Amino acid sequence: MGYPQIEHHGAKDGVTGSCHQLDMNATASLLVDCGLFQGDDASIPSGEGGSRLLIDFPLDTIKALVVTHVHIDHVGRIPYLLAAGFEGPILCSEASAKLLPIVLEDAFKLSFSRDQQRIERYIDIVESRLVALPYQHWFTLVDTDELNARIRLQRAGHIIGSAYVEIDPNYPQAGESKRIVFSGDLGAPHAPFLMPPQPPERADILVLESTYGDRLHEDRQTRRQRLEAVIEQALQDQGTVLIPAFSIGRTQELLYELEEIIHTRSVGASSLANMLPSETVPASVGASSLANSNSDHPPLPSEERAGVRETIPENGITSERAGLRSKETSLAISSDAEQPPLPLRERAGERGQKAAASHSPDQTTTNWPKLPIILDSPLASRFTAAYRELKPFWNQEARDRVQSGRRPLSFEQLITIDSHSDHQRIVNHLTQTARPAIVIAGGGMCSGGRIVNYLKTMLGDKRHNVLFVGYQAKGTPGHVIQTYGPKGGYVDLDGERFAIRAGISSIGGYSAHADQNGLVDFVTGMQQWPTEIRVVHGKDNAKHALAA
Repeated sequence: MGYPQIEHHGAKDGVTGSCHQLDMNATASLLVDCGLFQGDDASIPSGEGGSRLLIDFPLDTIKALVVTHVHIDHVGRIPYLLAAGFEGPILCSEASAKLLPIVLEDAFKLSFSRDQQRIERYIDIVESRLVALPYQHWFTLVDTDELNARIRLQRAGHIIGSAYVEIDPNYPQAGESKRIVFSGDLGAPHAPFLMPPQPPERADILVLESTYGDRLHEDRQTRRQRLEAVIEQALQDQGTVLIPAFSIGRTQELLYELEEIIHTRSVGASSLANMLPSETVPASVGASSLANSNSDHPPLPSEERAGVRETIPENGITSERAGLRSKETSLAISSDAEQPPLPLRERAGERGQKAAASHSPDQTTTNWPKLPIILDSPLASRFTAAYRELKPFWNQEARDRVQSGRRPLSFEQLITIDSHSDHQRIVNHLTQTARPAIVIAGGGMCSGGRIVNYLKTMLGDKRHNVLFVGYQAKGTPGHVIQTYGPKGGYVDLDGERFAIRAGISSIGGYSAHADQNGLVDFVTGMQQWPTEIRVVHGKDNAKHALAA
């Protein structure tokens, strides 16, 4: 039997559950990721009476687990791996070593126990196993007469701390060596905070993700314009814009982009105020802050603001429903940049008329500097705080913003919600008043988290809007809402059926994954191309399109 060999324990036939085992010889192997199955992937039986949570492969040869990044579909089964008896080191980047305990604490609470003493013991075990590796640093994993194996992490540009993995197993007695590269999840270029990935010099075998292997993303400037336009349009309905977001990566990118929009609008408003007499500049247009009082939207009662902390420190669906027309991100292999931003007045008929009747013609622009941005996810808040501590890993653009006095992750309009009681108060307040606001809430696919409570109370109200900025796996409520919401469908949440009357929009450019061009460039940018490529982490159509 020739080595090395690769076994796939997840993400071979789907997008989630990443887990790959590199067998370097009969006694030494390396496990790359150990992720949770989600959506339809979670329901596929692994065997007769089996569970996709269980570790159903032997651990005796596994010398170490290497984590490419800390998204739950890459690390969510680590608690089960430890419970199954794995005692080896957990290798990851320096930034991931900061974030991984936070992710695994949450995973342990959801899967095993909320007992604080058990949680603390578990996290102590995790932290004792962590080995933080700097990028571009070779780490010797095995050094025997039969096998010398070393690994190196390189920036993947997906989220902070993400890495692709280079493994060099050398066989001294046979005089042979190989280089195997596991891509992990590769990021799109020009992502906020992140330095872009550089292709490896060479690879003999490449295990390549293919999440968006069948499409192209719009560029960053276009996606920010679309984000601004979609939110502007949604707020014409005088309701709340709900954005389901993953706690790590997507949330921080959204905050970064929203701060940029607010900053640009604030500079523009300041310039206009300097040019015109003060009485000619509208004091408030479109949306109001939660703190601003007016007859339609009273300020939050003082008891509702208790515990609501303002952070000052550091696809292809065209729908017509009740007069609503919204062009969404294409699912075809064509550039999203071909789709222009949605016109502010594209909504016709029943939706939009109510807002238009109550506003004069010059009140069509959102007052971004006064618009509350509500982050309602304790986990996302913890990650956002950790991101602020990881500034050395930010790209130059993000560091320059901080140097200029801006706070891309703690700007003035940002309000974070911590306790469950404060969360419930905010849900009730926004439901009853339909106050214009942007709410970013976990979880990203609407399968759980605080977004579910917002959806239950707001999906049936035409004034509200749901904006998807991330991948929605088939079988998740997010996928159902995204697919059937524009057609006037319904979704089941916690065993209860809810009609979808809220507006539904999607922006594809906010994917943290490389698109087809990015994946191809990762391969063709190598000086020595691989002789074998294994395409994983994608739907069949994405894998086939990429392989073609």
